[in-house]
Amino acid sequence: MSGPTVLVLLTIALPLVIAGAALLLRDNARRPRLLPLAAGAHLALTLALLILFPTTPDPSSPSALGLDPPGAIVLLLVSVLFFFAAIYGVGYLRARHDRDNRLFVACTLAVLALLTLVATARHVGLAWVAVESTTLAGAPLIYFNRNPRSLEATWRYLVVGSIGIALALLGSFFLGYAALAPAADLGAHAVGAHDLGPAHASLLYDDLLARADTLSIPWLEASMVLLVIGYGTKMGLAPMHTWKPDAYGESPGMVGAIFAGGTASGAFLVLLRSLQVADRAGAGAFAHDALIALGLASMAVAAAFAWREPDLKRLLAWSSVEHMGLLAIGLGLGGAALFGALLHLVMNGLTKGVLFLAAANIHRAYGTSLVSADTATHLGSAASPGSPAPPGPRRLITGAIRRLPVSGTLLLLGFLAAIGSPPFGPFVSELWLLRAAFADHVAVGIAMVVLLFAVFIGMGRTILAATQGAPPPPPDLPRGPIAEASAPPEPFKDTWLTAGPIAALMALVLVLGVALPAPLARLVAAASTWLQGAP
Repeated sequence: MSGPTVLVLLTIALPLVIAGAALLLRDNARRPRLLPLAAGAHLALTLALLILFPTTPDPSSPSALGLDPPGAIVLLLVSVLFFFAAIYGVGYLRARHDRDNRLFVACTLAVLALLTLVATARHVGLAWVAVESTTLAGAPLIYFNRNPRSLEATWRYLVVGSIGIALALLGSFFLGYAALAPAADLGAHAVGAHDLGPAHASLLYDDLLARADTLSIPWLEASMVLLVIGYGTKMGLAPMHTWKPDAYGESPGMVGAIFAGGTASGAFLVLLRSLQVADRAGAGAFAHDALIALGLASMAVAAAFAWREPDLKRLLAWSSVEHMGLLAIGLGLGGAALFGALLHLVMNGLTKGVLFLAAANIHRAYGTSLVSADTATHLGSAASPGSPAPPGPRRLITGAIRRLPVSGTLLLLGFLAAIGSPPFGPFVSELWLLRAAFADHVAVGIAMVVLLFAVFIGMGRTILAATQGAPPPPPDLPRGPIAEASAPPEPFKDTWLTAGPIAALMALVLVLGVALPAPLARLVAAASTWLQGAP
């Protein structure tokens, strides 16, 4: 077994081992400390893997596990995002000391291990198993608050996600049959038993790329239809996005950050690899057009719903739909847009970490995620169990910058980054996408600009209403001899554990926008070149 493979296996196994330790550890207060321990070790192994070993697979020795350039980008993003989310998770779970966190910690670490498997899987079937496993491991995280709304969101996530992943499985079968069909139609002796015989058929991406000119085009095109729909569902592309607002709105903020920046990126990676095979075989034209159409539809849906979304966390779900649309458009356009899409994958993932974690702090401080007074009975506004909701009529989020100076400011900065404002990272990646679109597809570029502006207006109304103004007055304090016993709990405040990781992520997003580090630029450029490389 080669050195890179051993290190990949260790990077996958380590979070799983610590997840097992979390299930065995009885101390509810000490268990969350395993999160940064595992995430820090995972980040160290990831950096060692990227520094010590090449990220371009050797076609002469294909393997089911390995690191290709786009996989290296996703692995690095997932590891960095998990590291900061894990530190935040210690502070978050400390505030939720009344809730058993055994399953939450174990499933969070399992998702980290499975996303590592997604990033390093060089086999069609193994990649599908990894993506499906993230769905199953992520479901308990959505149900952490254990209320009717979170239960409904969990079931919707499982049902819609399972339908999508089932279609992806069928697409994977079709992709495999595309390799078998030529031999079955022409006969092993007619085309060479060594190259195309059924006994030598393979679902390794390296083998499929090497034999792309022999794949059955009809079966390959059929597989791409199913793969785009299946993995597009996992990404949250419209119209397969219906699970996303509920799942993001009802789960803890760190779970939304992991889903938006991690699991969606993993699904995008598998779709990217499948499209690479189709392009190499000359059968990717339909998939490219479909991705552009789905990307524009996703941006349009996000713009429409962002205009009237009163719930802060659900609003971020619509922002995620929009940015998945941008990734789909970049993948569909190809060429120079592919560089922009891969760069935007990183920028969006880190920015979503800022937004979801900051919104989680604000949700906890106010006991609600509602901003608009016009829809105060919105079902998604229910406070999470254990949140310090004030007595009396429901209060709305206003003046968050005054109530939580650090989290409120970071939410506003994260919003500016998410809409592509300079000097933040997403501005650079969105500019790449727009330049590529206007170079060859002017109509697509114009539509992107209009929809980006519409999302900016829609999100801005809610974010500014939440962060600006005066916070609601504190509830009336009880009076009388039992005042001390019945006094409300201490108000939630920013701490180093709950605000520090968000500030670090925001600083990273800013640095990436001001001066893109040369190693990251080379990695993204290498991935773009490799994906478009000639056979």
